[in-house]
Amino acid sequence: MDAGLLVLRLVVGFLIAGHGVQKVSFRLGGHGLAGGTEEFRHDGFRGGRLTAIVAGASQIGAGLFLTAGLLTPLAAMAAMGVMTVAGTVKRPKGLWVQNDGYEYPMVLVAVSAALALTGPGRWSLDQALGLAPWPLWIVLPAIMAGPVSGVLTRVLLHRPYDESERKQYAQAAE
Repeated sequence: MDAGLLVLRLVVGFLIAGHGVQKVSFRLGGHGLAGGTEEFRHDGFRGGRLTAIVAGASQIGAGLFLTAGLLTPLAAMAAMGVMTVAGTVKRPKGLWVQNDGYEYPMVLVAVSAALALTGPGRWSLDQALGLAPWPLWIVLPAIMAGPVSGVLTRVLLHRPYDESERKQYAQAAE
């Protein structure tokens, strides 16, 4: 079981961290901070550059902490928050990833919740530091707070397009 949890943490943690790196740099196929800022504006978020920095840093931090199995419930909460935001952006396109739907963010939210519930396993920093197993009174609120914070982020930072932006994006999509 510990080997399986390690593999799961490594894959999911590095993928989440990689998404963050893409938002703020040219590494891993990213378009730099300017590209990350534009992506958030295109997706209807206020804040531009600051939003991209916070989202990127959250993904990098959550991903690396999940990978290491360090403060696992808190890392899972942060990962679930940012991936819930991604899911809200993709929700209008439906579930399936081939249509740019929310399937992939939903899987990352579910895996993060599962890691919080199972714990990171024996080969983790939580275990080495004597933090595992985490009590349910910490894990359950973290699992709830992650998606709730993602939805609140979307609600608070969403800005409706004005008509000129809507036409510009519609033309660019054609």
